[in-house]
Amino acid sequence: MAWGRERFRSLDGWSWVMGRVIAVANQKGGVGKTTTAINLAAALALQGHPTLLVDLDPQGSATTGVGVRPAEGEDTVYEALLGGRAMTDIVRRTAIERLAVAPATRDLVGAEVELVPQMARENRLNDALASVRTRYNFILIDCPPSLSLLTVNALRAADSVLVPLQCEYYALEGLTALLDTIGRVRDALNPTLALEGLLLTMFDGRNSLARQVQDEVRSHFGDQVFRAVIPRNVRVSESPSHGMPVLLYDPVSRGAVAYRALARELAAPALAEPMPHDAEA
Repeated sequence: MAWGRERFRSLDGWSWVMGRVIAVANQKGGVGKTTTAINLAAALALQGHPTLLVDLDPQGSATTGVGVRPAEGEDTVYEALLGGRAMTDIVRRTAIERLAVAPATRDLVGAEVELVPQMARENRLNDALASVRTRYNFILIDCPPSLSLLTVNALRAADSVLVPLQCEYYALEGLTALLDTIGRVRDALNPTLALEGLLLTMFDGRNSLARQVQDEVRSHFGDQVFRAVIPRNVRVSESPSHGMPVLLYDPVSRGAVAYRALARELAAPALAEPMPHDAEA
C-alpha cells in the first residue's frame, strides 16, 4: 500500500490542499487521541487556519474539551448523520476565533445500531461534510476508540489518518489492525486515503522504556512518524476539566509548545522547525 500525504506545488513551493480532512484514530483507548484532536485543532486555529473539530466519539469529550455543552434537544453530529440536519446547522463556535466544533453527546451511541440498515451507511459523514469542506483549511475528526461503523465513516470522509501512539510497552498493540482497516477502507471506499503520520504521545524522556519505544517506532516507520513528540504533562491532563485546550489553559506549558510544533509540522512540513525526538519532554 502506498502511504503518503497528498500535496500540490504552488508558485511559492509546496503547500497543503485547502479543506483537508484528517481522522484522528486509534482503537486503543488512553493514547491521547481526543487530547490530540482538541489541541491540534486549537493550535491550527491559533496559527490562522480556519479549523473544524468534528466530535465522532459518543463520549463527547472533544466537545466539552473546547468548552461546548449542547443543551437538551440541541442538534449534534447524530442529527447530521441520521436526522437529515445540515452540518452547517450544528456547527458551534468556540472561545478560539477560528475554531468551530461539530458537537456530540451520548445520543451518538445509538447511531452505531441505527446506521446498520441504512443505505450507503459508510458515506453519511462524508456527505454531511460536503457542505462545509470549503469553509475550513482543516477538518479534524475525533474518532471513537474502536474500529466501528463510526470510525469507518470517518475514514471514508477523510483525506488522511493521524494515529496517536502512547510511548509505553503496548504502543504498537492494535496498530496492525488499524492499518489493515485503513487499507480495506482505502481499497473499497476511499482510494485516496493516506496515512498522515504516527504521533508519539505521553513521552517521558526520563523513562528508558519510553525512549526505547520511540526508537522502535521510528526505526519501523521512519518519516511516517512526526518529529514533534507530545510529552507527559500535567497541564495537558488538567485542561479538559476547565473546558479548554491546553493552549488556552497554559500557553507556555510543555504540552502547548509541543502541539504548536505539531501544527506547524502538519500545516507546512517543508517549513516546520526541526524538533529533537525528545524535545520538550
